[in-house]
Amino acid sequence: MTYSSDTSRLSNNAENTARQAGYAAQQGMERVSESLGEARAHSGEALRSLAHSTAELAHRGMDVVRDRSLQVRDNTTHYIQDEPMKSVLIAAAVGATLMGLVAMFSRGSSHDSHSGYRSHR
Repeated sequence: MTYSSDTSRLSNNAENTARQAGYAAQQGMERVSESLGEARAHSGEALRSLAHSTAELAHRGMDVVRDRSLQVRDNTTHYIQDEPMKSVLIAAAVGATLMGLVAMFSRGSSHDSHSGYRSHR
């Protein structure tokens, strides 16, 4: 064998190896692209399912709150009808307590704004 035939054979082997590596890389990229497409499709389905479940849960929660508030309203109405004097006294006590709290907080905030926070010139 001659030196040029060995070089030619090595060159052909290198070209074949490079061609095969390029083909394998191309196939790998196509697989990755397909996998990403599938993942994107599955994530879209999962997000739609999550949105649907969230909306359904919100509707159920609103139904529970509505039902509970109607029950409380009915119980309160019956209590007022059964015990009108107690109801008026309880309402007056709650109102007086709320007014006392409002007066206490409004005095406290106006007192704080007039106390020692004056700027010195």
